[in-house]
Amino acid sequence: MKNCLPIFLTTILISATIAAAAEESLLQKDKALVPTPEQAALLGPKSSGRRYDSRMLRALEIAKRRAKPKMTWHCWGYVKDALLAADVVPTRPTTIWANQAGTELSRDYGFKKLWTHDPYAAPLGSVIVYAGRDGGHVEMRTESGFVSDFVSRTAYPRPVVGIYVKRG
Repeated sequence: MKNCLPIFLTTILISATIAAAAEESLLQKDKALVPTPEQAALLGPKSSGRRYDSRMLRALEIAKRRAKPKMTWHCWGYVKDALLAADVVPTRPTTIWANQAGTELSRDYGFKKLWTHDPYAAPLGSVIVYAGRDGGHVEMRTESGFVSDFVSRTAYPRPVVGIYVKRG
């Protein structure tokens, strides 16, 4: 019984930390909006009634509109262009490789790395960075899947380096 007490206390502390983190919002309330019917069609049926940062909604719209039917091997370029066109970032990121995207977004553009590495648990509009010797892969989370230089219903089959969201 004595050995159970430290485990119990640790569990309570971890639970409290997770609950506090869940209450902390990265949403910029002055830019938050409920999606229009057109935006909801792009984001999926679960998007209605939720509030989203209008810049990330715009970035997702741009990314989906510009995506090609098949992979072009220029994922990071497509995501950079969508973030820039939607005014999520003030200048186009300069890193070459997709697996470097998270470091640059965090360091230079106010993105925050989330604790999860599950792309299916990533918030709408987050940027997901994957490992790889060939430069990796980067994509954005949509309501129905993922988008970069192409649209996919499934996550890229590589280890996740990190999931990043824009800080307010």
